[in-house]
Amino acid sequence: MAETQKSPLREGIRSWEHRLGKPTNSLAVDFVESLSFDKRLYKYDIVGSIAHAEMLSERKLLTKEEFKQIKDALVEISHQISEGKFKFDKTYEDIHMAIEAALISKIGEAGKKLHTGRSRNDQVATDMRLWMRDEIELIQAKIALLQKAFVKLAEKYTANIMPAYTHMQRAQPISIAAYLLSFVEQLHRDSLRLKNCRLLLNLSPLGSGAIAGSSLPLDRKQVCGLLGFSDITYNTIDSVSDRDFCAEFIFDSCLISAHLSKLAEDWIIFSTTEFDFIRIDDAFCTSSSMMPQKRNPDMLELIRGKTGTLYGSLMAILTILKAQPSGYNRDLQEDKVHTFKASDTIEACLDMACAIVDNTSFKHEKISAGLDKGFLDATALAEYLVKKGVAFRTAHGIVGSLVAQCEKDGKALADVSIEQFKKFSNVIGEDVYQCLGSKNVAASYATAAAASPGQMIEQINYWKKQFAKQ
Repeated sequence: MAETQKSPLREGIRSWEHRLGKPTNSLAVDFVESLSFDKRLYKYDIVGSIAHAEMLSERKLLTKEEFKQIKDALVEISHQISEGKFKFDKTYEDIHMAIEAALISKIGEAGKKLHTGRSRNDQVATDMRLWMRDEIELIQAKIALLQKAFVKLAEKYTANIMPAYTHMQRAQPISIAAYLLSFVEQLHRDSLRLKNCRLLLNLSPLGSGAIAGSSLPLDRKQVCGLLGFSDITYNTIDSVSDRDFCAEFIFDSCLISAHLSKLAEDWIIFSTTEFDFIRIDDAFCTSSSMMPQKRNPDMLELIRGKTGTLYGSLMAILTILKAQPSGYNRDLQEDKVHTFKASDTIEACLDMACAIVDNTSFKHEKISAGLDKGFLDATALAEYLVKKGVAFRTAHGIVGSLVAQCEKDGKALADVSIEQFKKFSNVIGEDVYQCLGSKNVAASYATAAAASPGQMIEQINYWKKQFAKQ
């Protein structure tokens, strides 16, 4: 029936409701809507729609004037949303239908042509990829800021020594800077994972339609280029249902959170009276409602706790994707709930971690005063014996016996006399004292990327050069 004739189609309802005999139940409207959380995609939905409309115009499926009307109206709608002047009506279910309804209201018949050759299935898949490209770059920028904060703090403590721990027991002496730069390394891997995620998702599914494409002469490559994708997807069935990139993004966020949780755990312990290694600025602590003496590292505890939130999002998205039939299924609407929650959570954690690192100091004099505890120079003594020709396993046994004796005598290894040393090995000479004591040990590390003060200056310069390239 020509549009100029009287049409039996009901006006003011969603397009797909023409198939149904009655309006959607109000309970179903509330249950099915996603507008409350997917409205954050509005910029990407509008950008994708403008690119789609431009392609339709080039393919003679829209006139140039219709394209101009659509583009101008969509830009106006975008401004209205950004300025808080747009009324979101949940009866339109999602951001796609809300914008389309507003478009039709503004320009009439031309607006009804925008959805030509397009489904919400390929539309939302496109929006999510466009959104995630930007989100990844934002998170990478926050990672870089945190890395720079660690490097800046490390510069203050290159010459200062602290104990490193394995099994939460004192192990070997290290530069405080080496400890701080360990997080820079972890965050570097996190950024690389996100970079790879962005590379894999940067494909355009637009033009895949509901599942099988379209009989209309659409130019998917043109839209791909307009939206800055590297290529199109090459199977329409997979295109509309692929949410691998959501799972990967959340997984990458989980690993960032795991690394931040490690930092939080360390610094919670380091800030205790028992350790007293660091002081976190009061602005990033709380106190007790009952105990007036308390300085609680609540921000760090929440960073640690929010790791569980991210892990929950990962399990949720994996469960949603488990045993999905081929093609689009409405289950996938829930992908945004967990993807957005993950992005919001990791952004907040990175911001808070950066602020805390910027406002924390190490009590290096206090740390230095207790360095002789725990025989941090034991491994260096074993390696001293190796240099004298003793097999490492034999040297290990000799030093183990020495440590046991020192514990009984209440001595440090550096307090043992030459005469006592020779009772355990006659190859030990006066030069042994050059390898004892935490500062001597830390200065002696010779392997590449070891935790010595000298190498920390090189590593800090390396990271500064890397940041300069970004």
